[in-house]
Amino acid sequence: MIAGLAFYAFAAVLIASAVMVVTSRNPVHSVLFLILGFFNAAALFLLAGAEFLAMILVIVYVGAVAVLFLFVVMMLDIDFAQLRQGFQRYAPVGAVIGGILLLELLFVFGAWQSSGQAGVLRLNPVAGDVQNTVAIGRVLYTEYVFLFQAAGFILLVAMIGAIVLTHRDRARSKRQDITAQVTRRTQLDMASVPVGASIGQLGILRPLPPEEPKPKAVAHGHQGHDDHGHGGHGHGGHH
Repeated sequence: MIAGLAFYAFAAVLIASAVMVVTSRNPVHSVLFLILGFFNAAALFLLAGAEFLAMILVIVYVGAVAVLFLFVVMMLDIDFAQLRQGFQRYAPVGAVIGGILLLELLFVFGAWQSSGQAGVLRLNPVAGDVQNTVAIGRVLYTEYVFLFQAAGFILLVAMIGAIVLTHRDRARSKRQDITAQVTRRTQLDMASVPVGASIGQLGILRPLPPEEPKPKAVAHGHQGHDDHGHGGHGHGGHH
């Protein structure tokens, strides 16, 4: 009875926090609700007897991933108003993709068939000689190894997409010119400068100073005007 009430309580908080993650306007609040959802999911894993997954969820996702999300959101100066400017332009494409995903989910749930032995297997006790970690490893890397790799590939695509969407090319950032580095000649860009030492003279290669810009030539019209002006002042001084 107590386990059932705890399950419904943690599940309700988990669903509410998941909804707040999506609907919150402040990204910091979304990350905090995500951490709350992780804690409730860990509690559900504990009720199901998967203590290893519960600890991994708290240590890895709450202690590392969620905190990293929070640091990135708080430290990066992201103009969310600018990011939302193209929402209406891409809304039709997003609606089409969302509709396709919805049809796929309806097809999956419509073709779902529960096994007759599901209730019996649910009530079977866990084998005492098999540890929780060993059982999870056997299931992931034997029966569901292709699905496990597909999930990792989906996460990789999501990470690359996030990098592409948030990357901003800044003109003030320095660019690396591989061709200039490879074709650089020491004789043209470096000079041997003698440096005094206790034993003899040591030659150290140092970069040459940048060339000073040459002064622009003065136009003849302005030069004559200046001469005439100077002459006028001189003539006036002579008188």
